[in-house]
Amino acid sequence: MATIKRALISVSDKSGILELAQALTKLNVEILSTGGTAKLFRDNQIPVIEVSDYTGFTEMLDGRVKTLHPKVHGGILGRRDLPEHVAAMKEANIPNIDMVVVNLYPFEATVAKPNCTLEDAIENIDIGGPAMVRSAAKNWKDVAVLTDASQYANIVSELQSTGGALAEATTFALSVAAFNRVSQYDAAISNYLSAIDYAASMASNLPVTHQFPAQSNTNFVKVQDLRYGENPHQQAAFYRDLYPAPGSLVTAQQLQGKELSFNNIADGDAAWEAVKSFDTTACVIVKHANPCGVALGATALDAYSKAFQTDPSSAFGGIIAFNSTVDKAAAEVVSKQFVEVLIAPDYTAEALVIFAAKANVRVLKIALPTGGATAWEQGRNSHESKRVGSGILIQTADNHEISQSDLKVISKKQATPQQMADMLFAWRVAKYVKSNAIVFCGNEMTLGVGAGQMSRIDSTKIAIIKAQNAGLSLQNSVVASDAFFPFRDGIDALAEAGASCVIHPGGSMRDEEVIAAADEHGLVMVVTGIRHFRH
Repeated sequence: MATIKRALISVSDKSGILELAQALTKLNVEILSTGGTAKLFRDNQIPVIEVSDYTGFTEMLDGRVKTLHPKVHGGILGRRDLPEHVAAMKEANIPNIDMVVVNLYPFEATVAKPNCTLEDAIENIDIGGPAMVRSAAKNWKDVAVLTDASQYANIVSELQSTGGALAEATTFALSVAAFNRVSQYDAAISNYLSAIDYAASMASNLPVTHQFPAQSNTNFVKVQDLRYGENPHQQAAFYRDLYPAPGSLVTAQQLQGKELSFNNIADGDAAWEAVKSFDTTACVIVKHANPCGVALGATALDAYSKAFQTDPSSAFGGIIAFNSTVDKAAAEVVSKQFVEVLIAPDYTAEALVIFAAKANVRVLKIALPTGGATAWEQGRNSHESKRVGSGILIQTADNHEISQSDLKVISKKQATPQQMADMLFAWRVAKYVKSNAIVFCGNEMTLGVGAGQMSRIDSTKIAIIKAQNAGLSLQNSVVASDAFFPFRDGIDALAEAGASCVIHPGGSMRDEEVIAAADEHGLVMVVTGIRHFRH
């Protein structure tokens, strides 16, 4: 165990530091400190020794040099179990420092400010802090290192219960947390500086940054180990962003059910991201990463019932997501189906009682920011990545949304207001379907979904077959295609199935042929100018 007799405290964020120092003082721990932290202690009658008095070396260079001294780092790094270390420290008159409490200059918060200058950023790069943290973390068997206020209470409790000592398991865990914090800090600095366009920044006197830094450093925190990966022979774990966005899947609270699997999480994210995109009550059912049913409704039950109609066979064992509270009426119907995961912002007490009878169903609750769909945008990723052989592809997320004013009717026939609304709904759904994507819709629900085919005509045929299998009429339906039609055969097929409108990006070298086909069939054709490939 590490016995704590002397602590060095130097913090930028002073949350909880007075309570920690008071507890250490009651345990007869001598406290060393610097500048503002030492003044705070003196003002609150907490005994403290200034580091400059301890080392005999006055702070200099506007505080850039204050703890970079052998008496500080020797006291932290000296091993108590090595006689040569003990002798060397005694000869140099260097006492042991048993605890280091340091949180770093607020670099991340500083560069997040819109008016941050490059000079401000540089001055908020901590030097002495990370050095002390690394020294203490390296010598974890003898030294405890605290880097976050959330650690204070548990450490005080353990010290009080042992009379001033910490178990090796505790100091090791603190060491790991410390190295993680330094890694995160250095990554933030590297990402920021790697993105700076130096010449442009000097010309404007403000940092000008590139969208993608010269080096990308990411930090993810493990949420849980998984039983296996995509297949049983693969191992897997689930990680979250260091600072997850509100309303994102990783913030979910699991209320009941079996442990989430790799595929549950992947499909759950697909369903949740799709349902979040609607600003009225919606339900999305996902199977194997693709929506197999999407609908809007007056209630959660109404939306679910319509979504389920699209493809009942595929919905079996699927992921169901709502963007509104699931009540008793919805729960009674949903519970009759085999569902792997259920996701919603909330559930009524009566609904949870119903789901409790299905103990294996994974019920997730994800708190959304207040303010409706506009506020939910906070829960989106700003960037997306995909691993390739020994590399990674990074892109801005496909967060582009369109409104009716963005659409252009290019057919002879014009759309009615209802047809426009239906096409916007279909277009929103198509964005979340794997390419090539064809989606038939009507009455604010999907009627047939064709996904992931190598040719657009095959996706069209599959969507038609899906609708036929579900007994749904495609007469006067609208169709969304995530990319342009390369040939007229897709238009011929959807017109023959009964569609009255089609929305797609346009831009094919055969656009004239495709438009002519629409006019021949008396279809409304609308182009968006935006493509939504999803691989």
